[in-house]
Amino acid sequence: MSGFLFNDVIFGPVNSRRLGSSLGINLLPVTGKLCNFNCIYCECGLTSNNISQLIDKVPLRERVKNALETSLLKIKNEGTKLDSITFAGNGEPTLHPEFANIMDDVLFLRNTILPETKISILTNSTTSGKPDIFNALLKADQNIMKLDAGTEKMFRAINRCKIDITLEDIVKNLINFKGNLIVQSLFLRVKINGRIIDNTDPSEIEAWLNNIIKIKPKMLMLYPIARGTPINGIEKINFDELNKIAIKANNLCIKTRVYE
Repeated sequence: MSGFLFNDVIFGPVNSRRLGSSLGINLLPVTGKLCNFNCIYCECGLTSNNISQLIDKVPLRERVKNALETSLLKIKNEGTKLDSITFAGNGEPTLHPEFANIMDDVLFLRNTILPETKISILTNSTTSGKPDIFNALLKADQNIMKLDAGTEKMFRAINRCKIDITLEDIVKNLINFKGNLIVQSLFLRVKINGRIIDNTDPSEIEAWLNNIIKIKPKMLMLYPIARGTPINGIEKINFDELNKIAIKANNLCIKTRVYE
């Protein structure tokens, strides 16, 4: 079993396998994971049922703004290279009640202090149907949206959503971005209570690709687990196998990158 939580609003810069030198923004509580998914592979651990209690413990907008400004000025004064300012942290960042306003604050600070740095967000895609969040996501340079499954059954098995939303709903929301998004997909295999969960199965890949064709993202990010997981026994898919999936996507004229 595993679970890692960030203990501050701003963390890093860290060396990200996908984003380079990345300064993280954690809009979520430091005391527990706040998410509407309960993914079997999440490095933050499993999701508890006390979402309503944790939502009251998110950092205030002003605190986020002040902490980010301090960090960016320090990085600029030190002459350190920074590739990305990244919304990540202890769960799903768009659950913060002031996410849209905070995005505007981040844009202002980035443009003022380190204008060459990209703004990225890692999100599970569930809230992208809300107009304010949709519009805020479009302001990011890299809005990186999760899609780990091709079928509803696999979606339920891997992501274990805690709200009333289907994979079809998420795909429809992602289609609305009209290609202005990046899709991130994690591939794995594991046996849980006698049941094999494997989103690399050919039928699953075919269903997943059908969804990708509908979404038409500007890029796909494919990756395996890289850290501890809350469920034991999850297999890390090797580069060669991921690359075979990437080739299928590239053959559909979708730019795809594999990360180890």
